[in-house]
Order: sequence, then C-alpha cells, then structure tokens
Amino acid sequence: MKLFLLKPRENWNPWYDKAFGFVVAAQTRKRARQLASIKCGDEGEEVWLNSKLTSCKEIILPKKEGIILRDFASA
Repeated sequence: MKLFLLKPRENWNPWYDKAFGFVVAAQTRKRARQLASIKCGDEGEEVWLNSKLTSCKEIILPKKEGIILRDFASA
C-alpha cells in the first residue's frame, strides 16, 4: 500500500465547507483520487478526480519524525 497526498492547486473560494487535503492509502494515484472524491465537501467529487485542479503525489516516508500534513485555515 502507498500513501498519497492530495491538495488543491489553487485555494477554494469561498473556502468554507470544502476539503483542502487528503492523505490516502491506496495502490495507485487513480484509486487515491477516487477515495478522496467520496469524502469531498462542497467543492464536488469531480475536483479530486481532475489532475488540473488537484495534485496527487506519493508520500515517501521520511526517516525522521515530522508532520505530514497540516491543513490550517484562519478566519
């Protein structure tokens, strides 16, 4: 199993009620996108399937401890 980091390529506007990132365990990028699309917010499931709107990169686990994802939005 591989880990994938999915993020939007641009900020969602408006920002509320939307997913801004996923860390997904899957065999392939395609499957990672499919799983993220199931748990989308108001941005819509098609966004996570579209490589022009969202990135999907395999996470290579670091040898040191650290944060993988901090998805923070302040109002």
